[in-house]
Amino acid sequence: MRRLRMTLLGLLTVGVLVAAAGTAWAQAAVTAADVERLDAVTAAIEKQAAALKASDPTLAADVEKSLTGLKEEVIFMRVMVRRGGTVSRADYNGVRDRLETLRVKSRGQKVSAQPFLDDPAPSGRVWVVPVGTEIDVRLQTALNSATAKVEQRFEATSLVDLKLGGDVVIAAGTVVRGFVGSVRPAGRVERRGSLTLSFDEILLREGPARLRASVTQALDGKMGDDMSRIGTGAVVGAILGGLLGGGKGLLVGVLVGAGGTIAATDGTDVDLPAGTILRVRIDSPLEIR
Repeated sequence: MRRLRMTLLGLLTVGVLVAAAGTAWAQAAVTAADVERLDAVTAAIEKQAAALKASDPTLAADVEKSLTGLKEEVIFMRVMVRRGGTVSRADYNGVRDRLETLRVKSRGQKVSAQPFLDDPAPSGRVWVVPVGTEIDVRLQTALNSATAKVEQRFEATSLVDLKLGGDVVIAAGTVVRGFVGSVRPAGRVERRGSLTLSFDEILLREGPARLRASVTQALDGKMGDDMSRIGTGAVVGAILGGLLGGGKGLLVGVLVGAGGTIAATDGTDVDLPAGTILRVRIDSPLEIR
């Protein structure tokens, strides 16, 4: 018994130390190496924007305009670090997330699968997920309208296989990425907080692809866990679909409106803990090889 107590005490101590280390990192000042990583992303976006001018000059101009403001923020951070000043990790993460969103945007249509005839492989095949298709994903990043920032990145994973013609084109567990399009914390005047979530990237087996999708409904993650114990694959998908269609299991306290805007209904902030299940609608045809 004494040995068990000592083991538990040791594990608790390790846990406290790990948590403290994580907190210390989150509060750590930004270093020159951190700024160099932002410089590398900035350079990559500039190259993508230059290549995009031939196919989509309007998008290229928009990317360059957004990048100009972000480059100024990176320069400010570099100067602060060189002079021995302090740049908070929160400010750094905000610029990093906005650059990541712009990086995905700067890919333009070239991220989509190439036409079938251009593929030299005899087994090349293209599936097109049509507009209106809905998939259920589990949120991996907690989001709250009181703390979220515009263009903050987040990730989710698909809950069940998506099949077209009997073929699995998006496997369960596929990572989808998005960003916060708008955020409004609850306040004295407008007491209901809100978040707009947009999905812009999906990590398929052949690599990342551009995605345009928005949230249509939100389901309590605990309800999803209960349903996964009943069955798997299409069975789980049918059960979740029935719950969402009938309004059962929906996340209490939020209402999803047009364009993926999630608003609180009880005069507080929108709180989406990790594990929340989101029903996502494909808003632009998705080509998959």
